[in-house]
Amino acid sequence: MTEPRRIFRRPPTAQAGLAAPVTIGLAAPVTITADPASAGSRLDRWLHAQLPELSRARLQALIEAGNVRVNGAVRKASHRLAGGARVEVEIPPPPPETLEPEPIALAIVHEDEDVLVVDKPAGMVVHPGAGHARGTLASAVLAHAPSTAGVGGPRRPGVVHRLDKGTSGLLAIAKTPRAYESLVAQLAARTVTRRYVAIVCGRVRLAEGVIDAPIGRHPRDRVRMAVQPAGRGRRAVTRYRVLERFSHFTYVELRLETGRTHQIRVHLALLGHPVLGDDVYGGRGRVRLPVPIEGLALHARMLGFLHPVTQKRMEFTSPVPPRIERVLSHLRTGG
Repeated sequence: MTEPRRIFRRPPTAQAGLAAPVTIGLAAPVTITADPASAGSRLDRWLHAQLPELSRARLQALIEAGNVRVNGAVRKASHRLAGGARVEVEIPPPPPETLEPEPIALAIVHEDEDVLVVDKPAGMVVHPGAGHARGTLASAVLAHAPSTAGVGGPRRPGVVHRLDKGTSGLLAIAKTPRAYESLVAQLAARTVTRRYVAIVCGRVRLAEGVIDAPIGRHPRDRVRMAVQPAGRGRRAVTRYRVLERFSHFTYVELRLETGRTHQIRVHLALLGHPVLGDDVYGGRGRVRLPVPIEGLALHARMLGFLHPVTQKRMEFTSPVPPRIERVLSHLRTGG
């Protein structure tokens, strides 16, 4: 049997609070004990110092997927370590270059020879990545429509835009290269209509407004995005409109003019009203709801574009899912 590839590193003797050197078998768990000088360190930052051969983004994905345990318990990336904590990391092999089809049920809103529109549930990842090699929307699409293989790339069959794992709603899939090129061009020209609804923390003061702030990768946390100074990030524009106000929350509609990673979440956090349920950008809020929210309180409700072949305008809507309706019902009754 071929021995697993191993990574060796020298001990970081110049830095305080770091554990002894480790040998990483990529398919085997790694256990590191935090020494007293590490007390109070964030889990993700501490791990990156221990395992510099793994990017911080990869480590945070492993933490989110439950592949990291502190004293036997799954913790968040922001968890503060205690001296003597035993940290175990399971490092699965990287996902294969070729995508494997998986017969996962899809909520299909529309399908023809060129285009597939699906209603993604919260909790499903669109593309495979660290900690999410299987069970993705891309694998489900490939099983349902094998002709999408290679359309737009080997690991993203026909997917022209994406939704975050915790976000539900409508996505367009191109089934042919011609359809893919057309939809990508429409996105670039900002002629695709995308409307979302969200429950956000706090009472939004203005009835409507525009958030025009460039977005780029966070300078210190590579998993997060952040508003950047002019000239550094890519332009991002989000329009919002208040639908309902409650004591400590607001129900809003949002329209994207651009499509940057985490755009709605970053812009609403900038406004001071992060999306309810968003651990990354501060959407847990100070007021706790007795009704739990699964994923983010964010739903892609409407999608419109020109059919790539007929050029006919097509618009699709998705009902607000029960996971969000339950929270709204509670808020409407004075909760």
